[in-house]
Amino acid sequence: MNRLSTLSNEMKHQDREFVPKYLVVAMFALMLATLALVTFDQVTNQPLMGVAPDSPIVAERAIVLDGTRNEGVYVRDEMGREIAYSGTNKSGFIDVIWVSVNRERTVQDVPSDAPLRLVRRANGHVAVLDDTTGWKIELIGYGQDNVAAFARLID
Repeated sequence: MNRLSTLSNEMKHQDREFVPKYLVVAMFALMLATLALVTFDQVTNQPLMGVAPDSPIVAERAIVLDGTRNEGVYVRDEMGREIAYSGTNKSGFIDVIWVSVNRERTVQDVPSDAPLRLVRRANGHVAVLDDTTGWKIELIGYGQDNVAAFARLID
């Protein structure tokens, strides 16, 4: 019982800081600096940087993503034929795109079975475009296997 009361007293009179004050100050300074940079860019109408350049479309294919999170997602062509499945050939990225498309379509309250456009641009990049919502994703920087999951469907 004596040991329990000693621990209790130690907890009541703890005088050390869990997070040093200088780290809290540094965190808020970083937040304010970020806010200042963003405000400057917006006020002075700085051009967007790090945005994929527009390039003409050289190949296009209509696709429909159909499936569930548990069973996987099928990619079907305009005739309804299965052309890919997210569970094969390192194609799990198809699930990621399907979730993103469904989320945007739910937010905008549009049908989830409308076709998407899979396009290859003149610069070699592949993109998925959803004309019903205006959503698009340029498949740049997602890794070789992830981009290949869609790129091989348009070749």
